[in-house]
Amino acid sequence: MNVEIRFLDAIEAASHLDALVELLRDSVDNGASVGFLPPLEAAEARAYWQGVMAELASPSRGLALAWVDGKVAGTAQLVEADKANARHRAEVSKVLVHSSFRRRGVGAALMRAVEARARARGKSTLVLDTREGEPSEQLYQSLGWIRVGSIPQYAEIAGGVLVPTVVYYKLLGDSGR
Repeated sequence: MNVEIRFLDAIEAASHLDALVELLRDSVDNGASVGFLPPLEAAEARAYWQGVMAELASPSRGLALAWVDGKVAGTAQLVEADKANARHRAEVSKVLVHSSFRRRGVGAALMRAVEARARARGKSTLVLDTREGEPSEQLYQSLGWIRVGSIPQYAEIAGGVLVPTVVYYKLLGDSGR
């Protein structure tokens, strides 16, 4: 399967707004714990992506979009820290793969692209979190991410249940510092 990944600016991202809305809704409605509860309304998803697009004006946020056969298959974000003592690190967030493309290498391709961008921007430490027990844990571990530990009762899922999240990090090596 051929996965094409590009980082988008705000104008390019806006041209894919409907596909991004559908991707977020599909992900949340299929169990992704990314800050929303199912069923996710289109207006809430649209407002989220419009906020991301506003933040893309800053070079500290990167939005990667993955396509398979011309269809939007997934996305991931790199959010760089801006504090003086943290400029060497960034957070990977909102790694989403449409349910029809899962377990086909899209997530791994997105992660490799985000890591490459982080290296190119001089980042040496990456962090992320994911709901404990999710298949994403296997993906992150297979790509060399290190599990730090879990935080109980971190996120709410459907039905009001509180579930733990797991924190991961990856050191990218010498990034010129």
